[in-house]
Amino acid sequence: MPLANGMSRDNSHLMQRTLQPELLDSLPPDHPDALHYRRDICRLNGLMGNFRWFRAKLPKLLHPGERALEIGAGDGTLGAALAEAGVSYDGLDLWPRPAQWPHDVAWHRTELLSFAGYADYPVVFGNLILHQFSDDDLTALGASLGRTARLIIANEPARGRYFQFLARRANTLIGANHVTLHDAHVSIAAGFRGDELPRVLGLDKKIWTWRCTTTLRGAYRLIAQRR
Repeated sequence: MPLANGMSRDNSHLMQRTLQPELLDSLPPDHPDALHYRRDICRLNGLMGNFRWFRAKLPKLLHPGERALEIGAGDGTLGAALAEAGVSYDGLDLWPRPAQWPHDVAWHRTELLSFAGYADYPVVFGNLILHQFSDDDLTALGASLGRTARLIIANEPARGRYFQFLARRANTLIGANHVTLHDAHVSIAAGFRGDELPRVLGLDKKIWTWRCTTTLRGAYRLIAQRR
């Protein structure tokens, strides 16, 4: 699949997804390195335009009265940005409920693969979370979402050598710590290309339509809607 603005692919399209442990997963949420990482990822989200993309796309795709679920909600920054855009949402993450998380908004502290409440959410979205899971895990998640979800929106790392180079430059620019440098590298290696994500989620083309795009700044984006 061509990159944005007519940029041609290099031979990185031969790369396969590879999963390695991320350093952040070994740290408690209040560890100084984890706090530094969260600062870094906030800046990287800004550079990549990830939150702007969600704010531009998600409100327009919601049906009246629908409540969305953010998987991998982290520190709640994306949810807060979407709340300002009028999105009704709840959060799910293994991390504790953020201090700034609204009191009237649910926080499900659980593993997304074992969460039993997907039927309550016709809209599920996530930012930089799905690449952390194996193909088998993503297929299992897709089976759960496929039963009840109407809309799935995801922003993930695009996989490729160019994007590894770009991430190193960006992380140097923002003064990223060793956790961010390591996790950015392994995240991109576990990222997606083409229509890999909807395929590995097991979305049926007879039931779903989807659009996958890749930006020059290294974002892989999926919008999947039930027909």
